[in-house]
Amino acid sequence: MHIVIPDEYQDAIERLACFSLLEGHDVTRYREPAASFEELVDRLRPADVIVAIRERVVFDRALIGRLPNLKLIALVGRNATTIDYAACTEHGVMVSRGESNSPTSPAELTVALMLASRRNIVIEAERMRRGEWPYTLSHRLRGCTLGIFGLGNIGALVAQAGAGLGMTVLVWGQERSAKRAKESGYLVAASKTALFEQADVLSLHVRLRPDTTGIVGPEDLARMKPTALIVNTSRAELIQPGALLSALRAGRPGYAAVDVYEQEPIMNGDHPFLSMPNVVCTPHLGWAEWDNFELYYAEAFEQIAAFAAGRPLRLINPEVRPR
Repeated sequence: MHIVIPDEYQDAIERLACFSLLEGHDVTRYREPAASFEELVDRLRPADVIVAIRERVVFDRALIGRLPNLKLIALVGRNATTIDYAACTEHGVMVSRGESNSPTSPAELTVALMLASRRNIVIEAERMRRGEWPYTLSHRLRGCTLGIFGLGNIGALVAQAGAGLGMTVLVWGQERSAKRAKESGYLVAASKTALFEQADVLSLHVRLRPDTTGIVGPEDLARMKPTALIVNTSRAELIQPGALLSALRAGRPGYAAVDVYEQEPIMNGDHPFLSMPNVVCTPHLGWAEWDNFELYYAEAFEQIAAFAAGRPLRLINPEVRPR
């Protein structure tokens, strides 16, 4: 089979142990995104199988209809909001999914970004590299309030780390977040307004759904302290478009640490956050570490091996009629 892996940013898949599961197949990999829709079609048209990495490619009806050879989309992960499953089914394209959920990597990155921002690590490391004197004073975490918006699996690990650093953990979210917070001995905010007003560091850990898109608006950000930090390693779309940039320019909150963006990847430094000294940016690294790659890609490659053997597994659309 011809397998195409688009937008493999880290150029690391061939170094994974699980890559051996694709032995005997013709594998084509692309590191950088296609420059146009037509280029994307040209890249994907030969594929019998496409490995879909997160939400990097939008598999809408227009694209699916241009891929006559496609029989299987193997997801890296459990779901993707950028796939038209109905169109896949109508065109006889199976979509298989993983089943693992590893919160450790994004939680660790969240804590790293908290520390990097609060202690001015990026600014001072770069000044030192250039031979310049240090010039900033930083903010300690101990004794501060860590606001957790959504105490799910990732949020719970971040809260645990914050508590271990001596921070007061304040939680807001759905009813189960409040229940989990009380069981863990954390404080529950009286309201979303209170969470944004009281947090010295606020970390977003809400799953992106239609009802949570834009759940953080300019009025929420304007309530934050001028010394506060907001961290987003979840999804950019949780914050209303342009709201965080405007809030940072207005000085509330004073700082941000961001791993996710409305349009990814960020190419050629083309994002206003990158010119702001009060913002720490990373290129969607929340899941990008060796153990995670071995876990998630192994599941995707297992799906391909099972499909090749005539035993597809973990299908999202089992009703599909193969073409």
